[in-house]
Amino acid sequence: MVARIIPVEPFDLVIFGGTGDLARRKIFPGLYRRLADGQMPAEARLIGAARAEMDDAAFRASIAVALEEFLPAGGLDPAKVAQFLDMISFVQIDATGDAGWSVLKKKMRRDVVHAFYFSVAPSLFEPIAKRLKERGIAGSAARIVVEKPFGHDLDSARALNRNLACYFDEAQIYRIDHYLGKETVQNLMAVRFGNMLFEPLWNSQYIDHIQITVAETVGVGGRGEYYDRVGAMRDMVQNHLLQLLCLIAMEPPARYDPDSVRDEKLKVIRALDSVEPDDIVRGQYAGGPDGPSYLEDVGDAKSRTECFLAMRLGVSNWRWAGTPFYLRTGKRLKARTSEIAIVFKDAPHSIFDVPRGRHSNILSIRLQPNEGMQLGVTIKEPGPGGMRLIDVPLDMSFAEALGERAGEIPDAYERLIMDVIRGNQTLFMRGDEVEAAWAWTDPVIAGWEARGHIPSPYDQGSSGPDDALMLLHRDGRRWREIRP
Repeated sequence: MVARIIPVEPFDLVIFGGTGDLARRKIFPGLYRRLADGQMPAEARLIGAARAEMDDAAFRASIAVALEEFLPAGGLDPAKVAQFLDMISFVQIDATGDAGWSVLKKKMRRDVVHAFYFSVAPSLFEPIAKRLKERGIAGSAARIVVEKPFGHDLDSARALNRNLACYFDEAQIYRIDHYLGKETVQNLMAVRFGNMLFEPLWNSQYIDHIQITVAETVGVGGRGEYYDRVGAMRDMVQNHLLQLLCLIAMEPPARYDPDSVRDEKLKVIRALDSVEPDDIVRGQYAGGPDGPSYLEDVGDAKSRTECFLAMRLGVSNWRWAGTPFYLRTGKRLKARTSEIAIVFKDAPHSIFDVPRGRHSNILSIRLQPNEGMQLGVTIKEPGPGGMRLIDVPLDMSFAEALGERAGEIPDAYERLIMDVIRGNQTLFMRGDEVEAAWAWTDPVIAGWEARGHIPSPYDQGSSGPDDALMLLHRDGRRWREIRP
């Protein structure tokens, strides 16, 4: 059965930072794909806004180059590209001054959805929001999209929320985390809440532990100065990994709507245990034949910022009491992969001559690359010679299961931007959710800073520091192998 694509309403979307890397790499290519797939109406208008001096023609030419660069070769339809570029215009604007705002106001049409994407530094969120509201450009139905980081700590997150609330209601603010737009993340909710098979087993009685891994092969590269102020905890764990944990651990919401889903996620964050010092491993990649060390990349030989983090934590509620969650993320690891592994307990009694602790039933949810799910089951090995057991996967990769339709799966940014136009906040973080995540994160960071902890070095192309392996070994468990 072919899914019917329903176009969204006509809209004006203003992308502040329209000449920036995110706009060129993700936003405009994603919007082109939505047009090509018939989801974006021909009446839509896309307005780039930035300090750069250029006219509409020059900006359109730059977007044409971006489409060629960031979309698959041969994936562009010349007629669609021409139609898409015709939707685009540009406004030279000063985010903190007066220039350009009257021009932008004249470009905005009446009786269409108005959305404003803040693809800029967080320091510009409040100045832009203020000018949009005070100059009558954004009305009570307008939507704003803000990119992470949503603050650097609890105090700055509260200040950011408070500043935005001066000009926009919470229902108008879309805090975007692209991980929540991934097809597999949403399929996690479908698998849990749409099938009787899993939900009765989704608790500490049947699940031994859960692993969440987000591994990257790249180093900090040109982001060294920024990254060294942030580290893996703030850059990845506080948002991406905690959001994945919430979707795994949350109770079934009463219905699939924004506040019901986000209420349950908030309960999980508030139920997180504090993390003991022995349950945290921090690391930095060492130098080697594949590249410089983390310290060389950031230009600070005394840096104590982590680019690898592994931790063990618990959720103190009835469903998950006693079930550990292991989180791991890092740079310059052996493969690029993002995976959630639900490791079920062994059968309470085995009639076969097999060792305990095999954990043959593992539901692996793969976010990247090759999105899909895999469930491990035990069967008899074919052939004579007695009852020999082997573990085999029940595998569903989207590419294989959906065939040609796998190519239709939207990128995370595509899906989320269309949700903004629809007014659907389900996959966006709410202000109290952001603050609760920082309230849990801040004491963890303060703890290792007070102890003067120095991150452990690890080899590039490895699975991280040896101490991270011991984090599970001491519990009689082991990490799943990081595979491409």
